[in-house]
Amino acid sequence: MSPSATLSDLRARLSLQSPASHRPYGARLFDIPATGRGAAFSADALHEVYAASTRHGPAAEGFGLGLALQVPGTLVWIHEDKGRHEIGTLYGSGLREWGVGTDNLLMVRVSSTAALLAAGEEALRSEAPAAVLMSGWGQSKAFTLTASRRLAMAAAAGRTMAVFVRTGVQPQPSAAETRWSVQAARSGVLEAGAPGRPALKVSLLRSRAGLVSGEWIMEWDRDARSFVEPKTSGDLVSVSAHRSAGNRAA
Repeated sequence: MSPSATLSDLRARLSLQSPASHRPYGARLFDIPATGRGAAFSADALHEVYAASTRHGPAAEGFGLGLALQVPGTLVWIHEDKGRHEIGTLYGSGLREWGVGTDNLLMVRVSSTAALLAAGEEALRSEAPAAVLMSGWGQSKAFTLTASRRLAMAAAAGRTMAVFVRTGVQPQPSAAETRWSVQAARSGVLEAGAPGRPALKVSLLRSRAGLVSGEWIMEWDRDARSFVEPKTSGDLVSVSAHRSAGNRAA
């Protein structure tokens, strides 16, 4: 689908959504319980998530989705086609297992990073969705510091969370509020050998709010719609045990 057709379709779909004017004014914060830091992350901002390597792309997507679900309302999820060819497409049953309701999900596919950024900014400025999740793949000259600033300003203006998941590329300077690196971790085993909750190894690389960088093993709790500390011990050890005193006090 061409960038113009994608934007046209997205505009039409967003016009059917209620604007953010019904949301209360003031700073919106969200918490990631597994970090032990309380409600410290800004919701109306740009957050970047990097896959630690290409094989950890699905894990990074999962973390980005979890961040986007911290704000209730419509989620716009924009996928760059190259990523779909590399790691597969989304699976309806898997989304439901993650706790995603399709009634509040708008999905868009684009052919390039430039189109991804344009569609993302369009959705953010519309004030219609609660969050916009953008899934990109590989290095692109389109994603510059200026482009990231445009996304950050659009998120603030539209009072909408922006999450940009990037796979196949190294972290680079940007205007993001937070920058994360994510890889898959081993899930615990439940009773009768049933598979445990999805587990991730997550590193906070940078925070504009001045939060100390850290690293955690965390699990996705579908019922709570949040990332929590591992429920079982075994091979899953909370990285908080290995953090410095400064990190523990943060």
